[in-house]
Amino acid sequence: MKITNYKDVLPIVMDNEKIKNVTGRIMIGKENNAKNFCMRLFEMGPSGYTPKHVHDWEHEVFVHSGCGEVFIKDTFYPLEEGSAVFIPPNIEHQFRNTSEKPFIFVCLIPSGAPEL
Repeated sequence: MKITNYKDVLPIVMDNEKIKNVTGRIMIGKENNAKNFCMRLFEMGPSGYTPKHVHDWEHEVFVHSGCGEVFIKDTFYPLEEGSAVFIPPNIEHQFRNTSEKPFIFVCLIPSGAPEL
């Protein structure tokens, strides 16, 4: 069992030519003996984004706070606090912050996929 606040989990900063102004936290993963899923929390600052990418696993996303958008199949869709997104395997996607406030979302992936 594990109970924690996301602010108590050490963030991993990601900021380079492919990913901008993003921190990631592994909330629940293999170190917690989670056998089926990994729960990650991402926080994007203003103008933050992930790279456009594809992988062979699905993932589920829930927006905790802020506003942003998700790119799926050549289209950007708006996201806001309370939005949920299902991204099937092998679909190109990207997340972007569209505001000056932090864009925070939880992302679940199956075990075996890279946790961050």
